[in-house]
Amino acid sequence: MRHSKTVRTSLGLVVLAIVCLAMADLEISAHSPWAELGRLALGLAHPDFSTVDYLGEAVVRTLAFAFVGVGVGAAAGMLLALVFHHRAVRTTCAFIRAIHELFWALIFLQFFGLHPLTGVLAIAIPYAGIFAKVYAEILDESDLQPSKVIPHGSSIISALAYTRFSLAWPHLATYTAYRLECGLRSSAVLGFVGIPTLGFYLESSFAQGQYTTVGALLLLFYVLIATIRLWAPPRLLPLYLLAAPFLLGDGLPIRWQSVSRFFTEDIVPEPLRQGEGFSGLMPWLGDLIANEALPGIWNTLLLTQIALVATGLLALVLYPLISQNFTGRHITGRIRRALGHGLLVILRSTPEYLLAFILLQLWGPSMLPAVVALAIHNGGIIGYLVGQRSNTITLRADAPRGIERYAFELTPRLYGPFLALLFYRWEIIMRETAILGILGIATLGFYVDSAIQEIHFDQAMILILITALLNIGVDILARHLRNRLRLRHTASCGPEATDATS
Repeated sequence: MRHSKTVRTSLGLVVLAIVCLAMADLEISAHSPWAELGRLALGLAHPDFSTVDYLGEAVVRTLAFAFVGVGVGAAAGMLLALVFHHRAVRTTCAFIRAIHELFWALIFLQFFGLHPLTGVLAIAIPYAGIFAKVYAEILDESDLQPSKVIPHGSSIISALAYTRFSLAWPHLATYTAYRLECGLRSSAVLGFVGIPTLGFYLESSFAQGQYTTVGALLLLFYVLIATIRLWAPPRLLPLYLLAAPFLLGDGLPIRWQSVSRFFTEDIVPEPLRQGEGFSGLMPWLGDLIANEALPGIWNTLLLTQIALVATGLLALVLYPLISQNFTGRHITGRIRRALGHGLLVILRSTPEYLLAFILLQLWGPSMLPAVVALAIHNGGIIGYLVGQRSNTITLRADAPRGIERYAFELTPRLYGPFLALLFYRWEIIMRETAILGILGIATLGFYVDSAIQEIHFDQAMILILITALLNIGVDILARHLRNRLRLRHTASCGPEATDATS
């Protein structure tokens, strides 16, 4: 019965994606796109590091914003995790993590400008919501027995420090270290809205057709991610956290009257500002929903569904690359797994926004770059986790090989955990789909960005609120399907599996 439900659900998702494909704009409209792709490949093969001065500055700023943003988010998340059992706290955390870092950056830019506080808060606020949820889950799963034998009269802080915190510390530290890698991706992407990180210089280099510089920037980013365990060991993290605030750079002075005006005037719906009351508010709201919110929601859902199924298909293709049951345990197999692991590191380390931006420059404006970018990043994550899971399966000596092993031995055993991870990533894919609208794809982010550019902050805030509610709704649907199909979380696969829930 459970197997038939899983099959029907999977087929339903695939059929729905096929229907969405028929309605999506997937045209390649750029002139000689493959020639452009070839020039980009040459840039990667022959990167130009001669502009080392600003490349070094870009790397330092990317690291600084990541460390400060993640550090503040982790501290706030830990405090929220301690009271996460309150419904109001859970709801608040769900709301703030449902809004993408770039949306937060666009909001703060309106009153802080290009001040370091904009980048720090854009990372710290959604990360606080994510940390709160995951930290709370880790603490709840720790053994409660030690808390029952502590001396009577011990303070709450001492009780937590010597019981739940001490037991959960390895998992908390591992997850925080992984989240720092995510923070580096977020920090780099903030450059696309003007924060002086790697994304800022990447966008300007692309606009000037300097593919050798683009290659240098991309290689620097991949090296940063791939070697993070070497240059950021736990013993050095306190030093980095202390130094990072001094490396954020300077910005224009904050005009606090602009901050006050933003909250008291700019985001108040125009009919209320003009004194028209609720009689003018309803037509204004109806026009906004009909002309911007509904088209944005439709395109966001359309693109999300296609990207979700594309992610799943790509993950199923990729996971054998790091599975011992396909590559073998001999030296040649180890080399194959190392190469496969390297490929998956590149795929899952490339931010969707960054990859979509590159593909849009090469292929032209359509949904195709967004679908490919979302599928590559999320497929790399799920493919890696499923591949790691497959290494825990021991096959019998006479197990079939080749395609039969894939189709009849391993994939059926891994399909439940695979589907659970796919559902965990569903809300994340939708959140990224919405933000890709800033690049010109007509999802909700497109209308948010347009409203901000036209200084209609009241409209932008309502559209951002709709985006958050849509993300929360998809998360609830995915949780319902996981419970209905009795799909379990694959926490044993590592910290990235925990991240899939956020």
